[in-house]
Amino acid sequence: MIQDNPSLISAIRDRFAHVDNCPFQGERIFFENAGGALTLKKVVETSAFYAAMPDNPGRINPAGQGTQNVINKAKDDLAVFMNATSGQFFAGESGTELLFRMIRTACVNTPKGAKVIGSSIEHPASRSAARRWAEIAGLDYVNVPHNDKTGLVTADDYAALMTPDVAVATILHASPVTGMGMDVAAISKAIRAVSPDCLIIVDGIQHAAHGQLDLDAYNVDGYAISPYKVFSRHGYGIAWISDRLTALPHDMLIDAPATGWEFGTRDAGAFATVSDVVDYFDWLGGEVSDETDRRTRIEAAGRAIRSYETHLTNAMINGTGNLAGLKDMEHVQILAGEDNPAREGLVSIVVKGMESTDVVEALNQQGIRTHTRKADHYSGNVLTPLGLPDCIRISICHYNTEGEVAKMLAAVRELRPQT
Repeated sequence: MIQDNPSLISAIRDRFAHVDNCPFQGERIFFENAGGALTLKKVVETSAFYAAMPDNPGRINPAGQGTQNVINKAKDDLAVFMNATSGQFFAGESGTELLFRMIRTACVNTPKGAKVIGSSIEHPASRSAARRWAEIAGLDYVNVPHNDKTGLVTADDYAALMTPDVAVATILHASPVTGMGMDVAAISKAIRAVSPDCLIIVDGIQHAAHGQLDLDAYNVDGYAISPYKVFSRHGYGIAWISDRLTALPHDMLIDAPATGWEFGTRDAGAFATVSDVVDYFDWLGGEVSDETDRRTRIEAAGRAIRSYETHLTNAMINGTGNLAGLKDMEHVQILAGEDNPAREGLVSIVVKGMESTDVVEALNQQGIRTHTRKADHYSGNVLTPLGLPDCIRISICHYNTEGEVAKMLAAVRELRPQT
């Protein structure tokens, strides 16, 4: 596994740009991965190459056909990466924009008086879309409360409020506030047990960087990711939709192909960087296993990432070397519990007696990049029930190290409110 192989950790880190330094700040530790992961060096090279291309994909010339082949390959790579044997992938402005499009299409194609179900743990990307389009389409919105102590919503929570007239459902795969991952397959099963034809749409934006994507196992109709959170770059989102959602009436140009969901000229460079990301997972799977099949190598990479990131978050919470962990610091409160197996590479804390913005700035002055989450339209659904105005989010990825965790613990240990 990764934690037992220092040379592999070095090889991983060598593939990412600015892994230990910032062009504006200098040397720093990057614990703000939930806000946007580091970028693969290969992605930077690929982006520059395709940014210079003047030709539109699909045109009848060598560059037009070549760039179209790049797009087609990326969609094939996504199908392997996310294990989708049906449906289609397409790009949009962002993961949020794609969630709005999928949820809007599902809602407006649903008979008035039906229901839309979603949970209070969801990021506003899906929650706002579901509530807005339920109202416009004349649907009732059903809210599934999450567990404030664990930061989770479960299949049983959904099942308790399911009725046969639920026609649209939204699920958050992982929370960018608590860091907890939901059991999408179990929630989907609970929904379909009561309403088999329900259109189910998943926000996978926070989960995707941590590996282990399996669309065939989820039995859902839509899934969105933001590639800048999966080692690619900003400026686009990727969605997968089932054949059933594909076929519904949706925004499109008059007389355009009925199954098309994309608008305008595609950015071949964006798709090419998706292939770079999938190639990276494939490479990592080959380093941590002897698998020869591409999909099984990617699955091995996901398992290794999960194991290593759990190792790092456990070190944060329980301590490493002779450094006490966050749970043993009297001035620190950990959100969603100290021992939560659903945690995915993220620990959110409060430092008692200090504003979270001051904590983040103090850590930043020591070269440790974290982030403040406030009880606003992004995170109020999680923080307000806990009576917290804000918190500090410490989010990692598998290129972080135990040494970086140790430096963070030493810095947090010395934090005290100003008197």
